[in-house]
Amino acid sequence: MATNNTNKLIHPELSYVLMGILFEIHNKLGTKYQEKHYQKAVEIKLKELKIPYQREAKVNIEFDGEELGEFFIDFIIDGKIILELKRIWKITADDIKQVLRYLKATNLKLGIIVNFRHNRLESRRILN
Repeated sequence: MATNNTNKLIHPELSYVLMGILFEIHNKLGTKYQEKHYQKAVEIKLKELKIPYQREAKVNIEFDGEELGEFFIDFIIDGKIILELKRIWKITADDIKQVLRYLKATNLKLGIIVNFRHNRLESRRILN
């Protein structure tokens, strides 16, 4: 049987573990905390599972070789996945564009946005 490359997930094992962490945090903490509390909980779980990460990863923005400024990504997981945590009404097109900018700036292929505001964890996979 031939395989179809378009159906392959990017970083499936790491994504699966990461989503498990996020669901666990959502189940334990619920919806009442601030974004920074969810970030700290993610950091605790990543350390516990010995998954390499950068928190508040600084990325420079350049134009024609000149630096325009910088932005900070919530997490870069194992140098492969951008993770942005939100506690907002809903994930919007602007949130997706933000992660697309991060993906382009870092040259990574996968970003995940999660929203902890509601009883059901909302997530989006963004591909570069």
